[in-house]
Amino acid sequence: MAAVELAFQERVSLLYLLWRAEQRGKRRPRRTWVHQVLQRREHFGEFHHLLQELRLDDGRFQRYHRLSLAQFEDLLSRVGPRIARLDTNYRRSIPPAERLSICLRFLATGDSFRTIAFSFRVGVSTVSQIIPQVATAIWDCLVDDFMAVPSLGDWQSIAEEFQERWHFPLCCGALDGKHVQTKAPPNSGSMFYNYKGTFSIVLLAVVDARYRFRVIDVGGYGRTSDGGILANSTFGQALRAGTLHLPPDQPLPGGEHRGAQPHVFVADEAFPLRRELMRPFPGRLLPLERRIFNYRLSRARMIVEGAFGVLSSQWRMYRRPMELRPEIAEKCVKATCVLHNFLRCLDERGAPAVRSVAPAVVEPLHSLGRVAANNSSREAVLVREKFMAHFSAEGAVTWQPKE
Repeated sequence: MAAVELAFQERVSLLYLLWRAEQRGKRRPRRTWVHQVLQRREHFGEFHHLLQELRLDDGRFQRYHRLSLAQFEDLLSRVGPRIARLDTNYRRSIPPAERLSICLRFLATGDSFRTIAFSFRVGVSTVSQIIPQVATAIWDCLVDDFMAVPSLGDWQSIAEEFQERWHFPLCCGALDGKHVQTKAPPNSGSMFYNYKGTFSIVLLAVVDARYRFRVIDVGGYGRTSDGGILANSTFGQALRAGTLHLPPDQPLPGGEHRGAQPHVFVADEAFPLRRELMRPFPGRLLPLERRIFNYRLSRARMIVEGAFGVLSSQWRMYRRPMELRPEIAEKCVKATCVLHNFLRCLDERGAPAVRSVAPAVVEPLHSLGRVAANNSSREAVLVREKFMAHFSAEGAVTWQPKE
Protein backbone atom coordinates (compact mmCIF):
# COMPACT_ATOMS: atom_id res chain seq x y z
CA MET A 1 0.00 0.00 0.00
CA ALA A 2 2.83 2.41 0.78
CA ALA A 3 4.36 1.80 -2.63
CA VAL A 4 1.03 2.51 -4.35
CA GLU A 5 0.60 5.80 -2.47
CA LEU A 6 4.15 6.83 -3.34
CA ALA A 7 3.58 6.12 -7.02
CA PHE A 8 0.31 8.10 -6.96
CA GLN A 9 2.01 11.13 -5.40
CA GLU A 10 4.77 10.97 -8.00
CA ARG A 11 2.24 10.98 -10.82
CA VAL A 12 0.39 13.99 -9.28
CA SER A 13 3.66 15.89 -8.92
CA LEU A 14 4.58 15.12 -12.52
CA LEU A 15 1.20 16.32 -13.78
CA TYR A 16 1.56 19.55 -11.78
CA LEU A 17 5.01 20.21 -13.23
CA LEU A 18 3.73 19.62 -16.76
CA TRP A 19 0.82 22.03 -16.14
CA ARG A 20 3.19 24.72 -14.83
CA ALA A 21 5.43 24.35 -17.87
CA GLU A 22 2.44 24.66 -20.16
CA GLN A 23 1.26 27.82 -18.37
CA ARG A 24 4.71 29.41 -18.64
CA GLY A 25 4.72 28.66 -22.34
CA LYS A 26 1.51 30.58 -22.91
CA ARG A 27 1.86 34.28 -23.65
CA ARG A 28 -0.32 36.54 -21.57
CA PRO A 29 -2.35 39.14 -23.41
CA ARG A 30 -0.54 42.43 -23.54
CA ARG A 31 -1.91 45.07 -21.17
CA THR A 32 -1.85 48.77 -22.02
CA TRP A 33 -0.37 51.32 -19.60
CA VAL A 34 -3.37 53.66 -20.09
CA HIS A 35 -6.77 52.71 -21.44
CA GLN A 36 -7.56 53.97 -24.93
CA VAL A 37 -10.45 56.07 -23.60
CA LEU A 38 -8.16 57.78 -21.13
CA GLN A 39 -5.48 58.35 -23.74
CA ARG A 40 -7.78 60.82 -25.48
CA ARG A 41 -8.15 62.92 -22.33
CA GLU A 42 -6.49 66.00 -23.83
CA HIS A 43 -8.86 65.91 -26.81
CA PHE A 44 -12.20 64.96 -25.27
CA GLY A 45 -11.75 65.33 -21.49
CA GLU A 46 -13.98 67.81 -19.71
CA PHE A 47 -11.12 70.03 -18.62
CA HIS A 48 -9.55 70.28 -22.08
CA HIS A 49 -12.82 70.59 -23.99
CA LEU A 50 -15.78 71.95 -22.01
CA LEU A 51 -13.90 74.10 -19.52
CA GLN A 52 -11.98 75.91 -22.23
CA GLU A 53 -15.34 77.04 -23.63
CA LEU A 54 -16.63 77.96 -20.17
CA ARG A 55 -13.69 80.31 -19.72
CA LEU A 56 -15.43 82.58 -22.21
CA ASP A 57 -18.56 82.73 -20.01
CA ASP A 58 -17.68 83.66 -16.43
CA GLY A 59 -21.19 82.96 -15.13
CA ARG A 60 -21.23 79.38 -16.36
CA PHE A 61 -17.63 78.89 -15.24
CA GLN A 62 -18.65 79.97 -11.73
CA ARG A 63 -21.64 77.63 -11.68
CA TYR A 64 -19.35 74.78 -12.67
CA HIS A 65 -16.57 75.42 -10.12
CA ARG A 66 -18.38 77.65 -7.59
CA LEU A 67 -15.53 80.09 -8.24
CA SER A 68 -15.25 82.79 -10.87
CA LEU A 69 -12.40 82.59 -13.36
CA ALA A 70 -10.44 85.28 -11.48
CA GLN A 71 -10.97 83.48 -8.16
CA PHE A 72 -9.93 80.18 -9.73
CA GLU A 73 -6.70 81.69 -11.04
CA ASP A 74 -6.01 83.31 -7.67
CA LEU A 75 -6.53 79.99 -5.89
CA LEU A 76 -4.39 78.18 -8.47
CA SER A 77 -1.52 80.62 -7.90
CA ARG A 78 -1.64 79.79 -4.19
CA VAL A 79 -1.93 75.99 -4.34
CA GLY A 80 -0.43 75.26 -7.78
CA PRO A 81 3.17 74.71 -6.64
CA ARG A 82 1.94 72.43 -3.86
CA ILE A 83 -0.09 70.11 -6.12
CA ALA A 84 2.21 70.04 -9.17
CA ARG A 85 3.71 66.70 -10.13
CA LEU A 86 6.74 65.83 -12.31
CA ASP A 87 6.53 64.13 -15.70
CA THR A 88 8.10 60.68 -16.10
CA ASN A 89 9.52 58.70 -19.00
CA TYR A 90 6.25 56.74 -19.17
CA ARG A 91 3.62 59.50 -19.14
CA ARG A 92 3.00 63.16 -18.55
CA SER A 93 1.59 64.26 -15.21
CA ILE A 94 -1.82 65.90 -14.83
CA PRO A 95 -1.24 69.68 -14.66
CA PRO A 96 -2.11 71.60 -11.44
CA ALA A 97 -5.05 73.43 -13.04
CA GLU A 98 -6.71 70.16 -14.00
CA ARG A 99 -6.04 68.62 -10.60
CA LEU A 100 -7.61 71.65 -8.91
CA SER A 101 -10.57 71.49 -11.27
CA ILE A 102 -11.18 67.81 -10.42
CA CYS A 103 -11.18 68.54 -6.69
CA LEU A 104 -13.43 71.61 -6.98
CA ARG A 105 -15.87 69.69 -9.15
CA PHE A 106 -16.20 67.04 -6.47
CA LEU A 107 -16.69 69.63 -3.73
CA ALA A 108 -19.23 71.48 -5.87
CA THR A 109 -21.33 68.42 -6.76
CA GLY A 110 -20.54 65.52 -4.45
CA ASP A 111 -20.57 63.17 -7.46
CA SER A 112 -18.95 59.78 -7.14
CA PHE A 113 -15.30 59.35 -8.02
CA ARG A 114 -16.31 57.15 -10.94
CA THR A 115 -18.57 59.84 -12.41
CA ILE A 116 -15.84 62.46 -12.18
CA ALA A 117 -13.29 60.03 -13.61
CA PHE A 118 -15.44 59.45 -16.70
CA SER A 119 -16.04 63.19 -17.14
CA PHE A 120 -12.35 64.12 -16.98
CA ARG A 121 -11.18 60.88 -18.65
CA VAL A 122 -8.84 59.86 -15.86
CA GLY A 123 -8.67 56.73 -13.77
CA VAL A 124 -10.86 56.25 -10.71
CA SER A 125 -7.78 55.59 -8.60
CA THR A 126 -6.31 58.84 -9.92
CA VAL A 127 -9.36 60.78 -8.77
CA SER A 128 -9.25 59.06 -5.37
CA GLN A 129 -5.68 60.32 -4.95
CA ILE A 130 -6.15 63.82 -6.36
CA ILE A 131 -9.13 64.88 -4.24
CA PRO A 132 -7.62 64.37 -0.74
CA GLN A 133 -4.24 65.69 -1.89
CA VAL A 134 -5.68 68.89 -3.35
CA ALA A 135 -8.11 69.36 -0.44
CA THR A 136 -5.19 69.14 1.98
CA ALA A 137 -3.19 71.63 -0.09
CA ILE A 138 -6.11 74.08 -0.15
CA TRP A 139 -6.34 73.98 3.64
CA ASP A 140 -2.59 74.28 4.20
CA CYS A 141 -2.16 77.16 1.74
CA LEU A 142 -5.17 79.24 2.82
CA VAL A 143 -5.61 78.65 6.55
CA ASP A 144 -2.97 81.16 7.70
CA ASP A 145 -4.46 83.98 5.61
CA PHE A 146 -8.17 83.25 5.90
CA MET A 147 -8.75 81.23 9.10
CA ALA A 148 -5.88 82.00 11.44
CA VAL A 149 -6.40 81.59 15.19
CA PRO A 150 -8.02 84.90 16.27
CA SER A 151 -5.89 87.19 18.38
CA LEU A 152 -7.02 89.58 21.08
CA GLY A 153 -7.59 92.31 18.49
CA ASP A 154 -9.54 89.94 16.24
CA TRP A 155 -11.92 88.95 19.05
CA GLN A 156 -12.46 92.63 19.88
CA SER A 157 -13.24 93.41 16.24
CA ILE A 158 -15.72 90.52 16.06
CA ALA A 159 -17.48 91.74 19.21
CA GLU A 160 -17.82 95.24 17.78
CA GLU A 161 -19.34 93.88 14.56
CA PHE A 162 -21.85 91.75 16.48
CA GLN A 163 -22.92 94.82 18.42
CA GLU A 164 -23.22 96.92 15.26
CA ARG A 165 -24.91 94.36 13.01
CA TRP A 166 -26.88 92.08 15.36
CA HIS A 167 -27.25 94.19 18.54
CA PHE A 168 -25.67 91.61 20.84
CA PRO A 169 -22.85 93.22 22.84
CA LEU A 170 -19.63 91.50 23.94
CA CYS A 171 -20.28 88.57 21.56
CA CYS A 172 -17.19 86.96 20.03
CA GLY A 173 -19.02 84.50 17.80
CA ALA A 174 -21.92 82.13 17.24
CA LEU A 175 -21.28 78.45 17.97
CA ASP A 176 -23.02 75.38 16.56
CA GLY A 177 -22.42 71.93 15.11
CA LYS A 178 -23.34 70.42 11.74
CA HIS A 179 -23.61 66.73 10.90
CA VAL A 180 -21.83 65.81 7.65
CA GLN A 181 -23.10 62.51 6.30
CA THR A 182 -20.34 60.10 5.40
CA LYS A 183 -19.53 56.42 5.13
CA ALA A 184 -19.03 54.53 8.38
CA PRO A 185 -15.67 52.74 8.48
CA PRO A 186 -15.62 48.97 9.03
CA ASN A 187 -15.93 47.72 12.60
CA SER A 188 -16.89 51.21 13.86
CA GLY A 189 -20.16 50.04 15.41
CA SER A 190 -22.46 52.92 16.28
CA MET A 191 -19.74 55.53 16.81
CA PHE A 192 -20.73 57.48 13.68
CA TYR A 193 -24.48 56.75 13.93
CA ASN A 194 -26.35 59.95 14.82
CA TYR A 195 -29.83 60.73 16.08
CA LYS A 196 -31.01 61.41 12.51
CA GLY A 197 -30.48 57.77 11.60
CA THR A 198 -27.45 58.37 9.38
CA PHE A 199 -23.68 58.07 9.74
CA SER A 200 -21.82 61.33 10.08
CA ILE A 201 -18.90 63.31 11.37
CA VAL A 202 -19.51 66.63 13.11
CA LEU A 203 -18.33 70.07 12.04
CA LEU A 204 -18.17 72.37 15.08
CA ALA A 205 -17.77 76.00 14.08
CA VAL A 206 -17.50 79.50 15.54
CA VAL A 207 -18.78 82.10 13.07
CA ASP A 208 -18.28 85.87 13.21
CA ALA A 209 -20.80 88.59 12.37
CA ARG A 210 -19.94 88.43 8.66
CA TYR A 211 -20.69 84.70 8.28
CA ARG A 212 -17.02 83.75 8.26
CA PHE A 213 -15.67 80.68 10.03
CA ARG A 214 -13.14 81.71 12.65
CA VAL A 215 -12.58 78.41 14.48
CA ILE A 216 -13.60 74.93 13.32
CA ASP A 217 -13.24 71.43 14.71
CA VAL A 218 -13.95 68.55 12.30
CA GLY A 219 -14.12 64.83 12.85
CA GLY A 220 -16.24 64.32 15.95
CA TYR A 221 -18.28 61.12 16.07
CA GLY A 222 -21.87 61.48 14.90
CA ARG A 223 -23.23 59.78 18.01
CA THR A 224 -21.76 62.48 20.29
CA SER A 225 -23.93 65.45 21.27
CA ASP A 226 -22.92 69.01 20.43
CA GLY A 227 -22.01 69.59 24.07
CA GLY A 228 -19.82 66.50 24.07
CA ILE A 229 -18.15 67.57 20.82
CA LEU A 230 -17.39 70.95 22.39
CA ALA A 231 -15.96 69.36 25.53
CA ASN A 232 -13.66 67.09 23.50
CA SER A 233 -12.58 69.76 21.02
CA THR A 234 -9.47 71.90 21.24
CA PHE A 235 -11.62 75.03 21.22
CA GLY A 236 -13.78 73.79 24.09
CA GLN A 237 -10.75 72.90 26.20
CA ALA A 238 -9.19 76.29 25.51
CA LEU A 239 -12.47 77.99 26.42
CA ARG A 240 -12.59 76.22 29.77
CA ALA A 241 -8.89 76.80 30.43
CA GLY A 242 -9.17 80.51 29.59
CA THR A 243 -6.46 80.43 26.90
CA LEU A 244 -8.50 81.86 24.00
CA HIS A 245 -7.09 85.38 24.55
CA LEU A 246 -10.57 86.92 24.77
CA PRO A 247 -10.80 90.66 25.52
CA PRO A 248 -11.00 91.67 29.19
CA ASP A 249 -14.37 92.09 30.89
CA GLN A 250 -16.11 95.40 30.26
CA PRO A 251 -19.54 96.94 30.98
CA LEU A 252 -22.45 96.47 28.61
CA PRO A 253 -23.26 99.57 26.48
CA GLY A 254 -25.07 102.00 28.76
CA GLY A 255 -25.01 99.47 31.59
CA GLU A 256 -22.00 100.59 33.60
CA HIS A 257 -24.06 100.20 36.77
CA ARG A 258 -24.27 96.45 36.15
CA GLY A 259 -20.51 96.03 36.33
CA ALA A 260 -18.02 94.51 33.91
CA GLN A 261 -19.22 91.45 32.01
CA PRO A 262 -17.23 88.79 30.12
CA HIS A 263 -17.10 88.42 26.36
CA VAL A 264 -19.25 85.45 25.39
CA PHE A 265 -20.19 83.07 22.61
CA VAL A 266 -23.84 82.39 21.79
CA ALA A 267 -25.18 78.86 21.25
CA ASP A 268 -28.39 76.86 21.36
CA GLU A 269 -29.78 74.67 24.14
CA ALA A 270 -27.58 71.71 23.11
CA PHE A 271 -24.57 73.41 24.72
CA PRO A 272 -23.92 73.96 28.44
CA LEU A 273 -24.29 77.33 30.14
CA ARG A 274 -20.91 78.77 31.10
CA ARG A 275 -19.45 82.11 31.97
CA GLU A 276 -18.28 82.67 28.38
CA LEU A 277 -21.02 80.62 26.70
CA MET A 278 -24.63 81.86 26.64
CA ARG A 279 -27.54 79.53 25.90
CA PRO A 280 -31.28 80.32 25.94
CA PHE A 281 -33.57 79.88 28.90
CA PRO A 282 -35.37 76.50 28.72
CA GLY A 283 -39.14 76.14 28.66
CA ARG A 284 -42.08 77.67 26.79
CA LEU A 285 -44.18 79.72 29.18
CA LEU A 286 -41.43 82.16 30.11
CA PRO A 287 -41.61 85.65 31.62
CA LEU A 288 -41.24 88.53 29.19
CA GLU A 289 -37.64 89.30 30.17
CA ARG A 290 -36.53 85.74 29.45
CA ARG A 291 -38.37 85.65 26.13
CA ILE A 292 -36.65 88.89 25.15
CA PHE A 293 -33.26 87.39 26.03
CA ASN A 294 -34.01 84.23 24.05
CA TYR A 295 -35.06 86.32 21.06
CA ARG A 296 -31.94 88.49 21.12
CA LEU A 297 -29.68 85.47 21.58
CA SER A 298 -31.44 83.54 18.80
CA ARG A 299 -31.07 86.51 16.46
CA ALA A 300 -27.31 86.52 16.98
CA ARG A 301 -27.02 82.73 16.98
CA MET A 302 -28.73 82.37 13.60
CA ILE A 303 -25.53 83.69 11.99
CA VAL A 304 -23.92 80.28 12.32
CA GLU A 305 -27.02 78.63 10.84
CA GLY A 306 -26.82 81.03 7.92
CA ALA A 307 -23.14 80.24 7.43
CA PHE A 308 -23.91 76.51 7.32
CA GLY A 309 -26.67 77.23 4.80
CA VAL A 310 -24.33 79.19 2.55
CA LEU A 311 -21.69 76.46 2.88
CA SER A 312 -24.03 73.64 1.86
CA SER A 313 -25.54 75.72 -0.94
CA GLN A 314 -22.13 76.62 -2.37
CA TRP A 315 -20.61 73.16 -2.02
CA ARG A 316 -23.21 70.55 -2.90
CA MET A 317 -21.21 67.67 -1.48
CA TYR A 318 -23.11 68.41 1.75
CA ARG A 319 -26.43 67.67 0.00
CA ARG A 320 -25.81 63.92 -0.24
CA PRO A 321 -24.07 61.24 1.83
CA MET A 322 -20.39 61.12 0.95
CA GLU A 323 -19.06 57.65 0.11
CA LEU A 324 -15.74 58.55 1.71
CA ARG A 325 -13.76 57.37 4.67
CA PRO A 326 -14.07 59.81 7.61
CA GLU A 327 -10.46 60.97 7.33
CA ILE A 328 -10.94 61.95 3.66
CA ALA A 329 -14.31 63.55 4.39
CA GLU A 330 -12.62 65.58 7.12
CA LYS A 331 -10.09 66.96 4.62
CA CYS A 332 -12.86 67.93 2.21
CA VAL A 333 -14.88 69.67 4.95
CA LYS A 334 -11.87 71.68 6.06
CA ALA A 335 -11.17 72.66 2.44
CA THR A 336 -14.73 73.94 1.90
CA CYS A 337 -14.68 75.94 5.14
CA VAL A 338 -11.47 77.76 4.27
CA LEU A 339 -12.71 78.25 0.68
CA HIS A 340 -15.87 79.78 2.16
CA ASN A 341 -13.73 82.37 3.94
CA PHE A 342 -11.53 82.80 0.87
CA LEU A 343 -14.52 83.75 -1.25
CA ARG A 344 -16.02 86.08 1.35
CA CYS A 345 -12.71 87.88 1.85
CA LEU A 346 -12.31 88.73 -1.82
CA ASP A 347 -13.70 91.96 -3.18
CA GLU A 348 -15.60 92.26 -6.47
CA ARG A 349 -12.37 92.47 -8.44
CA GLY A 350 -11.00 89.29 -6.89
CA ALA A 351 -8.27 90.95 -4.83
CA PRO A 352 -7.77 89.93 -1.20
CA ALA A 353 -9.34 92.30 1.27
CA VAL A 354 -6.99 94.12 3.63
CA ARG A 355 -7.11 92.87 7.21
CA SER A 356 -8.17 95.55 9.65
CA VAL A 357 -6.22 93.99 12.50
CA ALA A 358 -2.74 92.57 12.05
CA PRO A 359 -2.45 88.95 13.18
CA ALA A 360 -0.54 88.40 16.38
CA VAL A 361 1.49 85.42 17.44
CA VAL A 362 -0.62 83.44 19.89
CA GLU A 363 -0.17 80.18 21.69
CA PRO A 364 -1.45 77.17 19.73
CA LEU A 365 -4.70 75.61 20.89
CA HIS A 366 -3.35 72.19 21.77
CA SER A 367 -1.64 70.21 24.50
CA LEU A 368 -3.81 71.75 27.19
CA GLY A 369 -3.84 68.65 29.31
CA ARG A 370 -6.45 68.04 31.97
CA VAL A 371 -8.51 71.10 32.90
CA ALA A 372 -10.53 71.80 36.00
CA ALA A 373 -14.17 70.87 36.36
CA ASN A 374 -16.88 73.39 35.54
CA ASN A 375 -17.25 75.30 38.78
CA SER A 376 -18.62 78.51 37.28
CA SER A 377 -22.28 77.52 36.91
CA ARG A 378 -23.42 80.04 39.52
CA GLU A 379 -21.37 82.79 37.92
CA ALA A 380 -22.69 81.79 34.49
CA VAL A 381 -26.27 82.16 35.72
CA LEU A 382 -25.50 85.63 37.06
CA VAL A 383 -23.90 86.68 33.76
CA ARG A 384 -26.96 85.55 31.82
CA GLU A 385 -29.20 87.45 34.25
CA LYS A 386 -27.18 90.63 33.62
CA PHE A 387 -27.53 90.24 29.86
CA MET A 388 -31.25 89.58 30.28
CA ALA A 389 -31.75 92.73 32.36
CA HIS A 390 -29.72 94.76 29.85
CA PHE A 391 -31.85 93.66 26.88
CA SER A 392 -35.04 94.67 28.72
CA ALA A 393 -33.71 98.10 29.78
CA GLU A 394 -30.95 100.24 28.28
CA GLY A 395 -30.16 97.66 25.57
CA ALA A 396 -33.73 97.26 24.28
CA VAL A 397 -34.52 97.53 20.56
CA THR A 398 -37.84 98.53 19.02
CA TRP A 399 -38.55 95.20 17.29
CA GLN A 400 -38.10 92.86 20.27
CA PRO A 401 -41.15 91.28 22.01
CA LYS A 402 -43.14 93.68 24.16
CA GLU A 403 -45.68 91.41 25.78
